Amino acid sequence: GRKMSAPTMEERKACWGARDEFWQCLDSHGDDASQCKKLRLSFESLCPQQWVKYFDKRRDFLKYKKKLETEGYYSPEAAGKS
Repeated sequence: GRKMSAPTMEERKACWGARDEFWQCLDSHGDDASQCKKLRLSFESLCPQQWVKYFDKRRDFLKYKKKLETEGYYSPEAAGKS
């Protein structure tokens, strides 16, 4: 993989762009990752490995939060206090 030095601004932008495209693909395919393999590969090749892990966790968290919001376990009052 890549060496562990901090990514440059260009590399970060490329990573975030790849992540956003991958996530948009997942959103439009109901999280069917098999539809988004190419984007997943470019996301993994453009982002440092810990970032990929972090973003995967982050996406799971965001999905979970959204699920709570849509299914009503989540009080809007609590959300306003962040």
